[in-house]
Amino acid sequence: MLPQRQILRATPRLTAQLRAANNPVFRSALQRRFASTENAFVKERQAVKEHAAATTELWRKISIYGVIPCLILAGVNAYNLWTAHWEHWSHMPPLEERVEYPYQNIRTKNFPWGDGDKTLFWNDSVNYHNKDKTT
Repeated sequence: MLPQRQILRATPRLTAQLRAANNPVFRSALQRRFASTENAFVKERQAVKEHAAATTELWRKISIYGVIPCLILAGVNAYNLWTAHWEHWSHMPPLEERVEYPYQNIRTKNFPWGDGDKTLFWNDSVNYHNKDKTT
């Protein structure tokens, strides 16, 4: 019964507010207040939007005209270093002929994968381990 009483008591106030809102004088004052461009808040929000647009455009240009060429140059440099490194490796003796020192490839127990001798990141063209050849 209580919600019905609240609805009945609020109905006359609600209708009065709706009539006042439909009043052209009230409506035009309300529209003037919120649609005014002379409002300090509206000016500040417009300035923030313009600043955000300018900053976004600046960082877009920096990303396109600054970062992308730097990435391309870094890639070319990395490729040149990579080829120079492998050219150096081609002048070295084969892996089987190199000296294997006792501190290299220390194994206290076998690895749980493969034959148990190769590490997780084993590369056959770079790594070599002969258990019988330690000095």
